Amino acid sequence: MARQTDGVRRLYGRGYRPRRVRSDPAKAVVFCVLLGLGAVGLWQRVGETVTGSGYAIDGDSLRLAGRELRLLGIDAPELHQTCERDGQSYSCGRIAQQALADFLRRGPLTCHIGERDRYGRGLATCTSGEADINAALVREGLAVSYGGYDAEENEARAARRGLWAGTFERPADWRHRHPR
Repeated sequence: MARQTDGVRRLYGRGYRPRRVRSDPAKAVVFCVLLGLGAVGLWQRVGETVTGSGYAIDGDSLRLAGRELRLLGIDAPELHQTCERDGQSYSCGRIAQQALADFLRRGPLTCHIGERDRYGRGLATCTSGEADINAALVREGLAVSYGGYDAEENEARAARRGLWAGTFERPADWRHRHPR
């Protein structure tokens, strides 16, 4: 049976001896400390609550306290997405952005950040007063449920509110067809 180092010896000659790898305890401690600090930094940003005035980036993203947040559990039409109602095309993405901006102007905003998306944005559930903004956008038909607001989407669909009053492409499908 051939030993594992036989192939290496063939490459480097008969006199080759693999070096023994020695760990450096000081380097291991530094690595663990840096890893721990990174975890603490991430933990402090995830699971926090942020309050203040927000700015609508698009129909489901906002900037609050210097952070870009994405509204958790909903998906609004993209800013340049169009939809159709009564045979007419309209900018449903811009309308969704304006609706979010209107909610943000109603008063101080409180957002609970649970985790981050693949772009590094905080995924948040936001309220203004007693109103759950995420749920309200879906209930008004300005966004669709994206894993969290199925009852609100069913209500909007039944009442033919917003997007449900005409035809539209789900935002995730639209993004897939229109990559950046």
